[in-house]
Amino acid sequence: MKRSILDAFQDLAEQTPDRLHMTQPVGSGQIVTYTFAEALDQAQRMAAHIETLGLAPKTNIALVSKNCAHWIIADIAIWLAGHVSVPLYPTLAASTVRAILEHSGSKLLFVGKLDDWESMKEGVPEGVPMIALPLAPKLPIPQWNDLVANVTPKKTRVSRGPDDLATIVYTSGTTGVPKGVMHSFRTMSESAEGIVTRLHMTSADRMLSYLPLAHVFERWAVQSTTMLIGTEVFFAEALDTFALDLQRARPTTFISVPRLWLKFQQGVFAKMPKQKLERLLKIPVVSYFVKKKVLKALGLDQCRVAGSGSAPIPPDVIEWYRSLGLDLLEGYGMSENFCYSHVGNPGRTRVGYVGEPYPGVVCKISDDGEILVKSPGTMLGYYKADELTADVMTADGFLKTGDRGEIDSEGRLKITGRVKELFKTSKGKYVAPSPIENKLLANQNLEQACVTGAGQPQPHALVVLAEGLRKELEAGTASREPITSELVSLRASINAGLDPHEQLDFVVVVKEPWLIENGMLTPTMKVKRASLEAVYGPKIEAFYGAKQPVIWES
Repeated sequence: MKRSILDAFQDLAEQTPDRLHMTQPVGSGQIVTYTFAEALDQAQRMAAHIETLGLAPKTNIALVSKNCAHWIIADIAIWLAGHVSVPLYPTLAASTVRAILEHSGSKLLFVGKLDDWESMKEGVPEGVPMIALPLAPKLPIPQWNDLVANVTPKKTRVSRGPDDLATIVYTSGTTGVPKGVMHSFRTMSESAEGIVTRLHMTSADRMLSYLPLAHVFERWAVQSTTMLIGTEVFFAEALDTFALDLQRARPTTFISVPRLWLKFQQGVFAKMPKQKLERLLKIPVVSYFVKKKVLKALGLDQCRVAGSGSAPIPPDVIEWYRSLGLDLLEGYGMSENFCYSHVGNPGRTRVGYVGEPYPGVVCKISDDGEILVKSPGTMLGYYKADELTADVMTADGFLKTGDRGEIDSEGRLKITGRVKELFKTSKGKYVAPSPIENKLLANQNLEQACVTGAGQPQPHALVVLAEGLRKELEAGTASREPITSELVSLRASINAGLDPHEQLDFVVVVKEPWLIENGMLTPTMKVKRASLEAVYGPKIEAFYGAKQPVIWES
């Protein structure tokens, strides 16, 4: 490690104090900006206040908020005061809030920008003191602005040991109770150095922060890089202002999840039919202006690095963005290695592959097909769970990812499914759902898909229609018949390329989209298969009994 992100941030504030660091929307079209010096001053003031609380060294301090400038400032303040940050997703149920706060033993909680604090607050154990960040709901607790205004900032430079515990990140919980992933200043800092090197990032880069900072992905790709080299960070205000937030930021580096890339594509098709756009892109002179117009409308005309991670993305979607001149790179990583694992290397990408290892990363495939990764970002372990830690590490220091994969002759990795996602039909045959889901999602009318069918004769698919199509059905401007016909054809074409035991018996069009709010997605927008199976399980026998290729949920 050359230097920690905490040291680097203090260097930036001292050497370039007036450089713009963060831009925060505060409502009604207004914004507040923070220079590096202003952000450090705020963090130093809060660190001085924390020191007055008499906490033992390296105490766990929790933070729950949507992304905002003071999320990052509070995190830095916790570190400057000599403690460990424990971020919580801003969409957790009260029971999960309580489980994490009690398991981590957090002695202080920062409460920030939230949509539904009322449903979360019951999860805060009695006696845990709280501090409200500037964009928090109105709460009868000490306010950040009041506290920092009445304290003398601690201007002494603070350095933390490279192997000091910096943060405990609780996993998003696709498989039950979240686990506390422990990361040090070394794992965070070396991972930041690696992404900066691979993607040729500089202080001139701009980023939009909107994926949850409580997850390692945003901590790594946005927070750690801005602290290391001084990229400029913009924040999204809300879902309905996202397009405007993106236009304001005009990011040069933009990394997202497949669901959003699909939504962007569907939004473009809603304004210009796919067939018409494809025709225009084939006309040499017109093509240049069309590409420029589409990317500018998305707010991505200045984007030089675009990435997708968290879940598989259909290859056709990647090819579509590349047809617009946006080289969409796939990446791969886990909470357990601070997302520092693989990414597509410009000029060496292969559609359907998540790329090559980052600098310092070693990858191999186990005898049973599991991907094993040794990374500078590998966690210190799971908090208070030595047995669980031992279960996911090999004797020679490789992380057992739980994913199945293969590596091509150029060292590029392909994810072929989850080890535990494989399910067995009643015929005793195993099915890997992810590749089939990708084939479904290549269709522009589908937004989400889940292939399941454990214990049944054949697998089936649950699908959610694209948002625009759902609205047309609700408004009565579209009908089910042509959609059904298209899905019948789609199922047939997909089945033609599958082994007999993998072929879909039927496709169910579900009524409601899968959201974080209804418990069907994790905070990082991964489908919770167990939740879906619990909701639709009671209906499965009726679905199979209908003996129809496409079924609409009643």
